[in-house]
Amino acid sequence: MNSAIVRNLLVRGMLAGLAAGLLALVVAYFLGEPRVDSAIGYEEAHSHAHEHGVEAVSRTMQSTGGLATGVLVYGVAFGGIAALAYCFALGRIGRFGPRASALLLSVAGLLAVYVVPFLKYPANPPSVGDPDTIGKRTTLYFLMMVLSVLLAVATVILGKRLAPRLGNWNATIAAGAFFVLTIGLAYAFLPAVNEVPKDFSGTLLWQFRLAALAIQLTLWTAFGLVFGFLAERVLAPKPAAAGGQEVTAGATPVAR
Repeated sequence: MNSAIVRNLLVRGMLAGLAAGLLALVVAYFLGEPRVDSAIGYEEAHSHAHEHGVEAVSRTMQSTGGLATGVLVYGVAFGGIAALAYCFALGRIGRFGPRASALLLSVAGLLAVYVVPFLKYPANPPSVGDPDTIGKRTTLYFLMMVLSVLLAVATVILGKRLAPRLGNWNATIAAGAFFVLTIGLAYAFLPAVNEVPKDFSGTLLWQFRLAALAIQLTLWTAFGLVFGFLAERVLAPKPAAAGGQEVTAGATPVAR
């Protein structure tokens, strides 16, 4: 794949990331922000400090302009990185077209980058967690994410190497079993983190976590669909009739 195609796909990936970010922003605003407000209300109700400093950024600005800036910038950066990964994976994951490859890569990325780490270390609202352990929790989460991505890559390589001997179906089953087993071992050996206060609403906690999952699901799915459409126009453009002529089977070209 030459540099011009990579550059075109990178630009289109960033545009697709922006479009996906817009959809994810809508989900974040209507599903995530109300849960964040409820969690902040719980934190304030249980705070022992009666005097609060002046907020550098108001909650209204955080939930509107701040949220939009963060999600859209993240979407553009995410789209660029995903487009580069697509350029590397294209043709190496099977004989799929541009659209199917983009959607397949998005599903695999969602599972490896977000869902697998999420199941071990799920998202928590702002009032949950000890501030003194935030560094440890962040390190564990990113370690789980790196392991998940590396094991996903190893699973694809294993499946391709087993395919000539076992056939595609059996090789896929064997590689999938390898991924589940190794992820299970990672879950077992990495320490658990549970800092949810006993009196915190279980309903609010799971609503927040489902909202976080919905945001990522929207982002990855929308990116896969939009980027697949844009990538197909670069990699498999529709042939145009030369010289403004309309050509039909068995007919002589007619100039317009």
